Amino acid sequence: MTLIIAVVILLAVTLLFTLFIRAKDIPPPDPVSPTQHLDERKATIYENLRDLQFEYRLGKLSDEDYAKTKLALQKELAVVVAEIEKIQPPKPAAAAGKKGSR
Repeated sequence: MTLIIAVVILLAVTLLFTLFIRAKDIPPPDPVSPTQHLDERKATIYENLRDLQFEYRLGKLSDEDYAKTKLALQKELAVVVAEIEKIQPPKPAAAAGKKGSR
């Protein structure tokens, strides 16, 4: 009998705690990057390029199929990178570092 009372009390406390959480007690969500979906797409394309090269080295693809698919993926990657740069231009320090390394 005491076990049932303890379970009911625990259930009631849990229910009350859940129902009375205030909005100000919930932490704000992390800000979403405007280029997050593009960064994910870029990572997917790089992964596809690695897989393509692996399958080509295994001999699963002809030279022509490999070249066509690689070119299509590279074009798609160029579009994604251009969109990323349009939304978020490269930082001046990064651009200066690239020029100096050549």
